[in-house]
Amino acid sequence: QVQLVESGGDLVQPGGSLRLSCAASGSTNTIYTISWYRQAPGKQRELLASIDSIGTATYQHSAEGRFTISREHANNRVYLQMTYLEPEDTAVYYCHAQGYQNAWYSSWGEGTQVTVAS
Repeated sequence: QVQLVESGGDLVQPGGSLRLSCAASGSTNTIYTISWYRQAPGKQRELLASIDSIGTATYQHSAEGRFTISREHANNRVYLQMTYLEPEDTAVYYCHAQGYQNAWYSSWGEGTQVTVAS
């Protein structure tokens, strides 16, 4: 399986931008899809965007147009570029990997905090 570590969370002003990074280690060649989720206080974890092993990206409504997911196979990283951030984007952002190694597996990172406030 794989281990995931998120980084890049910060305090940013409304309208600002931020790039999150997800570093994967372990059996990275078994990963099919990496996704970004977020969870705001008192709310359920929400899927934002996913990218598969050939670079096809999909976005949920809340991320489309403002967020961009990208993948660098060479250094086993997936990024989430976020623009025009709003206070409603304040949440813990998580990286998730789905892959296959003798069986399907699912791995989560510990999350990184993003706070949007003036």
